[in-house]
Amino acid sequence: MLEDPAHAAAPFDHAQADVILRSSDNIDFRVFKLFLSLASPFFETLFNIPQPADETVDQEVKYGLAVIPVTEDSKTLDALLRFCYPCTLADDPNLEVLNDAKDVLEAARKYSLDVIEKKTRKAIVNPKILEVEPLQCFVIAHRGRLREETQLAARYTLTQPLIPSWFQEIELLTATDPLSLLTYHKKCGEAVYALKLNLSWITSHYGSSQACPWLSDTNNCRCSKANTSRYKLKFKDPFWGKLLHGPEPLQWWDDFMEETFTALRDKPCKETVKVSAEKTMQTVKTGNCTVCSSKIAQGMHDFLDLFTRKIEETVSQIELKLDF
Repeated sequence: MLEDPAHAAAPFDHAQADVILRSSDNIDFRVFKLFLSLASPFFETLFNIPQPADETVDQEVKYGLAVIPVTEDSKTLDALLRFCYPCTLADDPNLEVLNDAKDVLEAARKYSLDVIEKKTRKAIVNPKILEVEPLQCFVIAHRGRLREETQLAARYTLTQPLIPSWFQEIELLTATDPLSLLTYHKKCGEAVYALKLNLSWITSHYGSSQACPWLSDTNNCRCSKANTSRYKLKFKDPFWGKLLHGPEPLQWWDDFMEETFTALRDKPCKETVKVSAEKTMQTVKTGNCTVCSSKIAQGMHDFLDLFTRKIEETVSQIELKLDF
């Protein structure tokens, strides 16, 4: 035997309401047709259909009001209705939980609630959610065929490994859907990794080795030198205009660059560089070199700004292929 429906909390329990929406989990929402009709042409058309005054086989009536069953559960319905009601009667719902945003988005599209759909789309790409659950945001945006939101979420997924671990929302994708994201991720990784092959973006920024003495042996410090460095910088001679090798880089600089570029192939984002830089600064500070320890923080801060901007610039040129 089915239990009697429960009643929704305020403001969806008003005695003067003129229709009841019943959620899939058996919660009755007493609402005003006017508010829903103004928000949605779907509801406007629905409520214009004459309703029987008394209960029939096809139409339940409760407290003299028609009962309209919907497929949404009470949590989704509550959020949807709060968007429809005036702000003086109901606050907008909190959609910082991704699954809630997904459910409301699908309901908003179903009931032609365009303004609510726009608000929900913004919730899906809320930076608070994107930073924590970028893959989930990508899946939901992709499933909803939201082009701009899908592209933005894809950028945030670069903070994750190329091959992600399983997560619940991945079941929303077909077998071929992840291919575009994996291809995009790999192309970004390869493009950023290629920055190591031409370091002119570093030398053009500093201009001369004197502008970045903290990463070479011009400091006359006790740190090991990278005599066979792959990251030895070449600066243009201001008089002859020829490229000349700068001083030998320090070993910790060479190690930092190599480890960072290796990591960037899997996670081509600025966060990867920041983590690697923090590790390097700690290594240098524990190495008891007073010269490098006193200069690396400021020097690395400037280089981090350059490096992360170059990564963002490079990644922005990679296109995510979408079929919508």
